[in-house]
Amino acid sequence: MTSPQNDPAPQPPQGHTHAHSHSHGPAAPVSRHLRKVIAAVLIPFATAVVVGLIAFWPGGVPDHERTGVGFDRQTQDGKVVQVVKVDCADVNAAQVPPTGDTSTPSGREAVNEQEGECAKATVEVTSGDDKGRRFVEVVQPDAPRQLKEGQGVVVAYAPDAPRDLQYSVIDVNRKIPMALLAGIFALAVVLVGRMRGVMALVALAVSFAVLTLFILPAILQGSNPLVVAVIGASAIMLAALYMCHGVTARTSVAVIGTLVSLLLIGLLGSLFIGWAGLSGNTDDNTGLIKGLYPDIDMSGLLLAGIIIGSLGVLDDVTVTQTSAVWELHQADPEMGWKGLYRAGIRIGRDHIASVVNTLVLAYAGAALPLLLLFSIAQSSVGTVANSELVAEEIVRTLVGSIGLVASVPVTTVLAALVVSADRTGPGGAQAAAAAPARTGRGRRRKTG
Repeated sequence: MTSPQNDPAPQPPQGHTHAHSHSHGPAAPVSRHLRKVIAAVLIPFATAVVVGLIAFWPGGVPDHERTGVGFDRQTQDGKVVQVVKVDCADVNAAQVPPTGDTSTPSGREAVNEQEGECAKATVEVTSGDDKGRRFVEVVQPDAPRQLKEGQGVVVAYAPDAPRDLQYSVIDVNRKIPMALLAGIFALAVVLVGRMRGVMALVALAVSFAVLTLFILPAILQGSNPLVVAVIGASAIMLAALYMCHGVTARTSVAVIGTLVSLLLIGLLGSLFIGWAGLSGNTDDNTGLIKGLYPDIDMSGLLLAGIIIGSLGVLDDVTVTQTSAVWELHQADPEMGWKGLYRAGIRIGRDHIASVVNTLVLAYAGAALPLLLLFSIAQSSVGTVANSELVAEEIVRTLVGSIGLVASVPVTTVLAALVVSADRTGPGGAQAAAAAPARTGRGRRRKTG
């Protein structure tokens, strides 16, 4: 027999109050009544998402005639087989001789192109119908990308150009290092997260599938970007949350909190994009998209990007807040919904501070080259903020941050109301939660 001293009294589970801790144990089962209430909300929503996916399913990216501009070019893989150093004056003989003025960037470039040492690279096409064909690429001394022998490259094909000018190097082939980095990432996630890590990777694959097979082609087909983004984001949210955290009442509350926050972001984004007069067509890439597909609503595309970009951080916030409230309730089942809300919101305040700062810095980091250009031009803060390029990022950041901030009290109060309204008695959910512990102790006594 096991001695009483070695059979400690069961301790209530402690709350996971760290803002980013998702490695909680299984939640205590909830009553049938509560499951019915949650199902009454989520089943119609999930059904609407499925109907939306079917109704707006694009069936593929629409065809168009290649323009040969920007990303809209035919490309193949290539390899640099030889690099020879030559005098720039020999390969740039047709250019206008420089004036010798090196006080400007264009003047220095002109001098280098005549007096510097250039690289003459022989490149072989390694894919496509012209596999094995070779061409020569001249690399100027001040070019940002220098070629070296044995290097993999991406080459563009222009069928209407003269034969000697049909191929040109446009980028470096990065497939191997990118694939290796992705493999290291997946391995790290699985080693640390184990089964949850595997499910997170599966959810990530589903997210990319929805993005590439539904959202992007549907927008190119001319569907409303906002409607498509809401349907696609909802599908991603349902798949990601339930795959990573299980089909539980706790996850369902997080889903509802995320949905409410996404609706708020959509409304605010639509209001301020229209009020600020943001066109969504601000650079060469968006201009090319508008030129190829004139029917696309570019401002709607901007709003769709805000919704999808906010979804990932929203998932983290809502799951954390729901988990915190659930754990607090298990630690003190007598605490009412107001007490649960006050305790949960204290955790949420720390989360708000860290997440908003993270979001702002993420957008600032992405726009750093643009901010450097404004700094070089010594533009005032008002001038910078008023330009459409920066105004888009400001609206994107602030609308997303408002949605994140709002998700904390919304999800916390939902979780507190749901878990405190659970109709459980002596034989209900709490008893069911304690049953495994009692069963385990009984086995230990019997086998001891």
